[in-house]
Amino acid sequence: MAGIPLLAFLATAEAVPLDLSGYAGDSGAISIQFHGDTVDPYFALQALLLAQQNGLSIAAYSTKWADWLLARQKPDATFDRFCRNGPVWAPCKTADADDSLLALWLKFLRTMPAELKRNPAWRHSEKVSQLALSRLVDPSRGIYLVSPVYQHGLFMDNLEVWSGKPNRAAAENAAHPSLAESIDKTFWDSKTKRFLVSTQPGQERVKPAFYPDAVAQIYPLLENYPLIPGGAHAWYAQWIKQYRGLWLRQVHTDFAWGLVALVAWKQGDVGSARCWLRTTLPFRHTAHWTVTDEVVVQILNAHHVAPANKKENCT
Repeated sequence: MAGIPLLAFLATAEAVPLDLSGYAGDSGAISIQFHGDTVDPYFALQALLLAQQNGLSIAAYSTKWADWLLARQKPDATFDRFCRNGPVWAPCKTADADDSLLALWLKFLRTMPAELKRNPAWRHSEKVSQLALSRLVDPSRGIYLVSPVYQHGLFMDNLEVWSGKPNRAAAENAAHPSLAESIDKTFWDSKTKRFLVSTQPGQERVKPAFYPDAVAQIYPLLENYPLIPGGAHAWYAQWIKQYRGLWLRQVHTDFAWGLVALVAWKQGDVGSARCWLRTTLPFRHTAHWTVTDEVVVQILNAHHVAPANKKENCT
């Protein structure tokens, strides 16, 4: 059954230490790319959470990263992206989305309950971050909006908020008792049998692309979202049949999309995870590789998933 190898691994093995050499600096900053000049807190948080959830030890990085990012949290509790200026990391762009970033930050802090209890600065950040997230609720739909500036909801962002159980409460009330159900009601398109990417109008006139359209369809499996039509196994089988070749080709022109390999492995499709390794490892630490891809490789390695051999069909 899918997931059994992971459960057995977590129950019997010591956690393999995550190695972010070339991504994590002495200051605690974690760049998006190998020896990169940009820190996007979203990607660092996503990578660390995936590592921790899938059996890797993040102890060498977790506290230093939390302290580094906390020192740069803005008065309104949101975060910027940062660019390197010599030895200094300076704010250079606003976050793509406040809702998902705040949700991941809260989820990350709560992976360290002892430190959170001990550290008043962390507790204050948890409080103000939760308040900032609650202000992004769309009361008419019972979902979360991107930011105070961008007043639309995104499907994948809402799944990331939903994945942290304490983050659901602000959106749930008598009119909208379940964030999961509000997400389904808002984003499921019964005509096309697909999840919409956004609440923005006119999506049917936009040509679908691998990202965000195809990625959005597999995101519920990454977040263990329960309201998947036909169940997770059938949904995954349909997705991988339709998109496997396109996904494996992405690394040549875009990024490696290791998140999909992680979903494949967790769904018991080790063959697709092996094909991903064979196809993408030549691009490791290049401009096509992110810290999230690096974490996925290390998760698969820790679980003894090797690249496909040349005879295996990876089309």
